[in-house]
Amino acid sequence: MNFCIALYIGLFTVATTKHVVVNWDISHITVNRDDYNLRRAIGVNGKLPIPPVEATVGDTLELNVHNGLDRPTTIHAHGLFQTNNTHMDGPAMITQCGIPPGDSFTYHYTLEQAGSMWLHGHLAHEISDGLRAAFIIHDKPGAELYHYDKDYLLTFEDWFSTEFADRMYHTINPKEEFPPPKSYAYGLVNGVNGNITQTLNFEPGKTYRIRLVNMGDINSFQFSLPGHEMYVIEADGEYSVPYFTDGIDIGPAQRYSVLIKAHNTDAFNYYFNATMHANFISASPGLSPRVYTGKIEYSADAPYQDTRAFYEKPDFKWLNDIEMHSASGHPAMVPNRKLYLEIGNNLYNTGQHLDHINNITFVMPNVPTLFTALSMGSLAMDPRVYGPQTNAVVLKYGDVVELTINNFSTLLHPFHRHGGTFQITEYGPAGSSTPAPESFQNITVQKSKGSPMRRDTISLTEFSYVKVVFQATAAVNFFHCHNSIHSAMGMDMVFIEGPDVLQKTLQIPNAMYEMCHKQGIPTTGNAAGNIGFDFTGLPNVPTIVKQTGDNQ
Repeated sequence: MNFCIALYIGLFTVATTKHVVVNWDISHITVNRDDYNLRRAIGVNGKLPIPPVEATVGDTLELNVHNGLDRPTTIHAHGLFQTNNTHMDGPAMITQCGIPPGDSFTYHYTLEQAGSMWLHGHLAHEISDGLRAAFIIHDKPGAELYHYDKDYLLTFEDWFSTEFADRMYHTINPKEEFPPPKSYAYGLVNGVNGNITQTLNFEPGKTYRIRLVNMGDINSFQFSLPGHEMYVIEADGEYSVPYFTDGIDIGPAQRYSVLIKAHNTDAFNYYFNATMHANFISASPGLSPRVYTGKIEYSADAPYQDTRAFYEKPDFKWLNDIEMHSASGHPAMVPNRKLYLEIGNNLYNTGQHLDHINNITFVMPNVPTLFTALSMGSLAMDPRVYGPQTNAVVLKYGDVVELTINNFSTLLHPFHRHGGTFQITEYGPAGSSTPAPESFQNITVQKSKGSPMRRDTISLTEFSYVKVVFQATAAVNFFHCHNSIHSAMGMDMVFIEGPDVLQKTLQIPNAMYEMCHKQGIPTTGNAAGNIGFDFTGLPNVPTIVKQTGDNQ
């Protein structure tokens, strides 16, 4: 059986049982993760980083969570399909109420897919303060699609000197300038300062799988390994036809696996590169971008190869996921429903700059959206019952949906679909009556060919659009920008998929209702907890004063 090396402290082992039990006691801790800043963070079992969780296809995972924080929390298993299990998906007030302080809750997952996933908090953007861990699901022995001799894991995080709540306060406070002054994070690789990551050992002639997981908040990481050929075989838990590339720009929440064939000699050692960057932060020496390197060691006595020429070659190839092909061979799905989304930022009458999708700034409902879908009978098929600011779209079970997402801003937006993946079918320049800045006018239309690549998180670049296609199931699936600041500012929406089927097939455990009742949260009715279209009790919808386009 293949195994993964976490490189945190030592080896982590492959779960061999069919029922995997993981216990998390979540609490605040004080920690110095970047070698510069001692700050309050969120840890598990008193520690950061949180060790990776491992299991095998076919296993069941029991994640026992005790909330030792002073506020509610939830956990999202990012990348899991959650077939017939949408109530365990984790986003607060979408599929559940938060776990109250001092209480415990158990998540149950049946693992039906292999791949590189991760677990993270999904309330109050606790992901930004440390509540995040890799989650690796191995193929069953003998069922691996590709051969490799050893499996390495590299996780990437951006780490700020202050807590998320402080950064968010300065972003939405109408009395302060917008956008706020830039915050410069440090990069972590496998939970520590990116320049002190433990060495990856290679043996001549062997093949290595390296899993690349960006658990970052807002920053992307550019990964490359000079002196070797790199073939991508996985994106976001979906296998691909091997795809050659020199470098991968890994957006927030994205994951890849690459295969690398070691050289036949141990004459030289090498460095891998992980450059942390964000396109909305201007270049500043030593602050942005931040360049991190790690060692690939063939022999302790060998010199390190000079690879500067690698980055200067004119044909350096960056990964482009629309050029990739799904290993499944499935052709592009033909949509029977098309949706058009525009994303950006507006100035409201509250004096705040908030983000939006189709001019709707998301606000959590008073009742978890899933509970509304289950309790409203035939009205569950009417998107209005989910409230004016939940940004809900109701889909029929089995609908094949094409989403066109237009980004008219100067910022990258990593969009994530909960509960499943989508096919990437097209990129192009965003359509707008206002011309894009000159530096963005060279964007061309690119269409997928053959079997489109599937994934769950797309990096939507500046002044561009993307078309993705997915099939609706029976679930309530959150869809949002995975930049924590943007999501907190309202760049979110919800797909209520097959609610009539959900009402016939899904049973919510009593413990989930009890968590809500303990906090005075209603579990039936529309978004306000009322009958029909009475939304008394929901916050007032702010008025748009100016469409500003860009956010911070």
